[in-house]
Parts: sequence; C-alpha cells; structure tokens
Amino acid sequence: MSLAATTDEVQTVVAARRLASAKTVFIGVGRPSTAAILARMVHNPDLVLIYESGTIGAKPFHIPLSIGDGELSETADAVVGVPEMFNYWIGAGRVDVAFLGAAQVDRFANLNSTVIGDYDHPRTRLPGAGGAPEIASSCGEVIVTVGHTRRTLVARLDFLTTVGHGDGAGARERLGLRGKGPTAVITDLGVLEPDPTSAELTLTQLHEGVSVDQAREATGWDLAVAEQPSVTEPPSATELDALRELLAR
Repeated sequence: MSLAATTDEVQTVVAARRLASAKTVFIGVGRPSTAAILARMVHNPDLVLIYESGTIGAKPFHIPLSIGDGELSETADAVVGVPEMFNYWIGAGRVDVAFLGAAQVDRFANLNSTVIGDYDHPRTRLPGAGGAPEIASSCGEVIVTVGHTRRTLVARLDFLTTVGHGDGAGARERLGLRGKGPTAVITDLGVLEPDPTSAELTLTQLHEGVSVDQAREATGWDLAVAEQPSVTEPPSATELDALRELLAR
C-alpha cells in the first residue's frame, strides 16, 4: 500500500493532471519535467514533450539532469536549433501548454526570474528571462509551478521578467500577446486561477488538509478566494506509485 503523499508529490500530480488532454507541452527541468513525464506514464501516453534544448517528442525514462541530458536527444522524434524552436514552434503558437517557474509571482501572474532587490544592486541575481517572455506570450497556455510562500507570491515584483496578465483584464490583448497566458499557478497548498472578469489570481482549489486561512497567510497580497474552493483529489495509488518509481530511477 502506498504511503501518504507529501506536499511535493501532490503538487507534481496536480500538474501532471493538467496535461491529460494536451497534445504538446514545453518544459524545462525540475518539477515541470517530472510532471510531464508522469502525465505520459499515467494520463496521456501520446503527449509530445518539448524541451528547451530543442528536443521534440522526447521520451525519457529518467528525470533529466538538465535540458542537455543525452537521453532527451536519444529518444526524441526530432532535434532542432534554438532559432527554429522559438520562431517556428513557440512564436507561431504551435505549443499547447508550457510550464514555467519563477522566483516571484504577483496577483496577475506576472513573473520575476531576474533579480531579488534593486536591479543595479540586487540581493540575489537570478538566472534571468531565458525564453520565458516569448513562451508566455505565444504558447496556448502557461502553467506556473511554485512554492506557496510570501517570498514567492508577492504584492509587487522586484523586476518584471515575464508578462502574465499585466495589470489585469484586457492587458494581454492590448499588448498583442497570442496565448491565454497563465491559466493556473499550482503550489504546494493549492491552485490559483485567474478570475474570468478581473484576471486576478483566485484560490480555486485547496490540497487536502490545507485551510483557506493557511493559504492566505502564505500569500503576499489579500488573496481572493472562490466561493467554494474545491479540494484536490488525493493522488491515486497508480499516480503515486508511478511518480515514486520515476523518482527512484
């Protein structure tokens, strides 16, 4: 019998479920990659994994150590260069879903992955934008996975790296952005989704055992909450066993 799921495992399973009907997903390494591989194992065997290194249709059996992991290119249907990846696949809107992470997320799902603190004299200099701005601009939708803390979910970004929903409803259209932008921020406490009217992130789902007060306390702004947030269906034995097998490889 499977042991109770950890908060990290629940977050990964919830992310994997979001890919059940997707055709293509653009991912980096870490939890997004784990979730995507799990989705192929359990929910969607035809899911096409596209990694930042240009591998299309990769079928890894292990969690990649980096986007340059040899298993990705060895198992891929095709390997393309970065210019083709962003001009033909990303920029043209040919990718259904993209996973992104960030150091900071604000109430409109804008992301910071550049600096913490003042830009010229930062407390922490982060990896930077990479392809995130283009990915969030043009992919069909974006799913963000982060830890649920006040350090991450902040009232104001230290630096705007990637536009989510800008300053609210209608911002993406005014900016001419192709995709829907972030449709969910999946944390270790629950799921936040943009309100259909305001585009402000709203707590729509709580993981089992988590309270609304707990989620609000861990958020850096006055978190909007759905009238009746759903409770995450616990990971099934199939999901949990597959995830643990993957992590153990």
